[in-house]
Amino acid sequence: MRQSSKISKLTGLRAGFALFSIFALIGISGAAIAADTAPMAPPAAEAKAAAPAKPKIDPAVGEALYSNGDASRGVTACITCHGPKGQSAVSAWPKLSAQHAAYTAKQLKNFKEGTRANPIMMGMSAALTEQDMQNISAYLSKQPISQGVAQNKETIALGQSIYRGGIAAKGVPACAACHSPTGAGIPAQYPLLGGQWADYTNAQLLAFREGVRKNSSQMTAIATKLSDQEMKAVADYMAGLH
Repeated sequence: MRQSSKISKLTGLRAGFALFSIFALIGISGAAIAADTAPMAPPAAEAKAAAPAKPKIDPAVGEALYSNGDASRGVTACITCHGPKGQSAVSAWPKLSAQHAAYTAKQLKNFKEGTRANPIMMGMSAALTEQDMQNISAYLSKQPISQGVAQNKETIALGQSIYRGGIAAKGVPACAACHSPTGAGIPAQYPLLGGQWADYTNAQLLAFREGVRKNSSQMTAIATKLSDQEMKAVADYMAGLH
């Protein structure tokens, strides 16, 4: 009887050990399979290489496009209207030299999208890529500023008052608050206005007021509160800022 009991216990131990071994093997095999099927994270260098590199802004390329255009793509040279280095000779075309690159690029994009209406510029910008716009804007931002002078002595005081202090009674803020006391503006936010042709600035204020130009809700709100005389006075005053 004792012999039989010992045999039974030994048999039970062997069976238990065998069962444990089977489960252990299953666990090891499962882990190996999981390791084989789990996706491997790409090395950091490979992941970085997979992301497309952002094209570098090149003012030299912008200069070539500004001065010569690109006949193969139907791009007309900007210099024809805006003059060498962005210093236009007539008030019909704005001076672009030293203008903040972000502002110029935004205007070109707005022309192309149609959110700023101008038949000539909408046509000119149609063939430009975003990279073209960035390159041209970068080139212009590096050019010497073109200075001007106020022409109307009778309205300088009014223009100065509006530019520096606004018109409290009408809720018109001081232009200097955004465009700076010297008309230099704030990069990436507000454009350079000092030295710009008075006729051009006045035309833009009218366009904002009449709803023709719609790419700045802030300027539309301000322009709707200005009279013709006030627009002309502040535009002339800004022409002499530097």
